[in-house]
Amino acid sequence: MDSTVLAAVMGVIGVIAVIALVWCVIVIIANWKIYTKAGEAGWKCLIPFYSQYVLFKITWDTTFYWIVLGIAVVSCIVAAIEIPVVGTLLSLASMVINIIQLHKMSKAFGHDIGFTLGLIFLNPIFVLILAFGGSEYIGPQ
Repeated sequence: MDSTVLAAVMGVIGVIAVIALVWCVIVIIANWKIYTKAGEAGWKCLIPFYSQYVLFKITWDTTFYWIVLGIAVVSCIVAAIEIPVVGTLLSLASMVINIIQLHKMSKAFGHDIGFTLGLIFLNPIFVLILAFGGSEYIGPQ
């Protein structure tokens, strides 16, 4: 491969990596702001499993967090045993609970079903709107 082409490819990869890193930082800042609006410490959005637990606490009920976590564990076990139908049903159940959680998040900040659809299909953009817009946390609904 020609060194010019290699340099161009590496340059493009570098630009994409920088854009991805900047985007990740922006989304982290937005999540920090959402947690702060809800009365939680912003740093809680940085810890992988704990952040989801806190998000369920903010928007719904932590019981459903444990259900989703249990479904994920059982789904992994079922996938290892190779029972595809049960694994698929568990994945669908987890997806439905997560969609309900996004609706609860929308309601907790005073929005309706349209905002829920935005959170489902354009999540990073609507998280930014939720964080930096005029949305106020009104609590779990």
